[in-house]
Amino acid sequence: MSKTVLKNGLVFISDNGFAKTSLIIENGRISSFSDSYDEDTVIIDCENSIIIPGLTDVHLHGCSGYDICDADRTSLEKICEFELCHGITTICPTTMTLPFAQLANIVTVSADSQRNTGKTDKAEIVGLNLEGPFISPERCGAQKSEYAELPSPDKLKKLNQLSNDLIKLVTIAPELDGAAECIKACKDFMHFSLGHTDCSYDEALSAFKAGADHVTHLFNAMPQFHHRDTGLIGAAADTEDCYVELIADGVHVSASAVRAAFKLFGDDRIVLISDSMEATGMPDGEYALGGNRVYKHGNKAVIADGTLAGSVSTLYDCFLSAVSMGVPLESAIKACTINPCRSIGIDDSFGSIEVGKRADILILNKSDLSIKQILKSEKAEP
Repeated sequence: MSKTVLKNGLVFISDNGFAKTSLIIENGRISSFSDSYDEDTVIIDCENSIIIPGLTDVHLHGCSGYDICDADRTSLEKICEFELCHGITTICPTTMTLPFAQLANIVTVSADSQRNTGKTDKAEIVGLNLEGPFISPERCGAQKSEYAELPSPDKLKKLNQLSNDLIKLVTIAPELDGAAECIKACKDFMHFSLGHTDCSYDEALSAFKAGADHVTHLFNAMPQFHHRDTGLIGAAADTEDCYVELIADGVHVSASAVRAAFKLFGDDRIVLISDSMEATGMPDGEYALGGNRVYKHGNKAVIADGTLAGSVSTLYDCFLSAVSMGVPLESAIKACTINPCRSIGIDDSFGSIEVGKRADILILNKSDLSIKQILKSEKAEP
C-alpha cells in the first residue's frame, strides 16, 4: 500500500480556508488529516508552502503547438502533458465552431484518447466542451461565421454518442431558433453555456429557465451590461444557480472588471478559464485557431482583422493574474478548483481536498505562489 504524508504546510480546505494540518494520501486518494502515520510513510515537508487542489480548466483549445481540433491522439497527449506541468490536473478540451463531420471526428478521437489520460504524467480529460456550432453569426469572435448553425438536439445527441457521453458543456446563443428546445432536450446529460450571443436579458433568462446553467467567457462575445437591457450579464446575475467563466489573463478582461465580476457573482460562481490556444507556451508568430490564422505577440493573440482570439495563458497564469488584480487568494483558488468541478458535475472526485477524493494536489511557495511540486493521482482501471 502506497502512503504519503504532506506535513508542515497550510492546507486549503475550501470554505474553511487554510488549516495547519498534515495530509495523508493512500493509493492516490486523500485518506485523512492527521499527524499520526506509519514509519514507512513517504514524507513530503511542506514548510513555507500552501497545499491546494490541482487546477481544473473546463475551457481550453490547445497549447504547446497543438489543438484538440487536430483530431489527433498525439496532440491530445502533448496537451495533457503540458497542462500537468503547469499545475492543471484535469481538463475539458474545447472544440470550435466547425462542420458537423469535423466535430464528429474530433469527439471520436477525444473519447479514445480520454481512456489513456488518467496517468500520473498527464492531465486527465474529464469531459469535452463544444464552443459552438450553435452560436450567433453576429458574435463569432475568432470563430468562422459560415460554420455557425441553428441548434439541433439530434446532432448534439449524435456527437455525445460518438464521444462516449464525454460532452460536459455546450455553448449556445439563446436567441437562436430552437435554442430553448435544444436545451430542454439535452440538459439531463450535459450542461449548456450561454455565449457568443447578441441576446437580450429576456432571451437569456428564458434559456436559464429552460435549463442552461453556465456562461461562456463573461464579458467577451456578448452585449455589454446596459442599464436598460442588461443582457446576458444581468440575466446571469439574476440566476443564482449558474456559473460564469472568466478569462483573467489581463488581456480579455480588465483588472477592474475581474474584481467587479467577483463582487457581482461571488466567489462560489466564478469559474476561471484559460481559453488557451495552440500558441500558448510557444514563441511569437503565426498559429491557427478554428480555421483562422492567429498572430501571437507577447501575451496577446489576434486574427488578421485585429479581433481578439483565444488566450496564450495557462489557467495557472490566470490564477496568478487574478490574485495580482486584487482577487483574494482563497477566492482565486476556488475559481480554479472546486467551482469548475461543480459546474460540470465532477466534484464528487475532484476539486477539493477532502477525504475520499482523488489526490490531485499542488504544493505552492507561500511567498510567491510558484509551483514546488505537483501530485497527480492515477485513475483506477474500470
